[in-house]
Amino acid sequence: MNNLKAVHFFSPILSSILVVGFSAAMAQDAQEIGPEPPVPMNSHIGNLTGHSQDAKSDYRRYCAGCHGELGDGNGENAGWLDPKPRDFTTATFKCRSTPTGTLPTDEDLFDTISRGVTNSNMPIWNTFTKQQRADLVALIKTFSPRWEKERPVDPIQVPAEPPVTIESIAHGKELYTKLECWKCHGPEGKGDGPSAATLTDSKDQPIRPYNFAAGKDDSRFKCGSTNRDIYKIFMTGIDGTPMPSFADNIQPSDAWDLVHFLRTLQVQRHSKENAVLKAAGGKIPPYPAKQSEERVRHSDNRAAGGGN
Repeated sequence: MNNLKAVHFFSPILSSILVVGFSAAMAQDAQEIGPEPPVPMNSHIGNLTGHSQDAKSDYRRYCAGCHGELGDGNGENAGWLDPKPRDFTTATFKCRSTPTGTLPTDEDLFDTISRGVTNSNMPIWNTFTKQQRADLVALIKTFSPRWEKERPVDPIQVPAEPPVTIESIAHGKELYTKLECWKCHGPEGKGDGPSAATLTDSKDQPIRPYNFAAGKDDSRFKCGSTNRDIYKIFMTGIDGTPMPSFADNIQPSDAWDLVHFLRTLQVQRHSKENAVLKAAGGKIPPYPAKQSEERVRHSDNRAAGGGN
């Protein structure tokens, strides 16, 4: 009888302990993603407005395993991945339309989620609706205080692509040598230059230069697949990697010539550049020194305010 009374006495206490413990466990499972307390963010992509609060479930289910609950790139799968997942807390992004060292636009982040990142474990997330992707962009912005203090600057201007000519390709080859692109990417664009084995990213992780020679008709670069995308890479750089911006070193026409030459390194690709090269006998002629000097003078005049 005494035992029965004891059971009745302790039952409410035991129930209270279980309820408190269950509530604490539920609270732990429902902890906020990102900084504490999180600062809500929005994104704007065309007519869409993304809301960080609406992306928490998708992020936890699909993104946190690699990028981590705190967005620091230390998810449970990160140790097995090469290259490592992006650390959102630094707000340093490779694929941007904005100048080097600046934040990307919302559209840049949206495009990366939609496109995926080639030669990495970041897949194409076109299974998400556009609204889900816009919400994820907003959530990504909560991981770094830079988004509270800075605003993305205007995207760089991309001029119309000039016609592909053998002269353009020849000048691009000259620039490839002059700018020492070959030291990383190799003389034939195979990613085997003398500096290739020594390269590291901003996290001191080994990084491989892009292998242009492996490119085929369906190949993509890290930040896109079109000539316009390659142009943007030259002029914005790939932040967090050894690939710098050449915006202060070359003119827009030079960048397009370099684009045209790089396409010829993709020897297995059917392209207008390779068609022009084939029509010229399959060999790139030396770029005339006189034309190179004229281009330099023209660039100097533009820098000084003369010429158009």
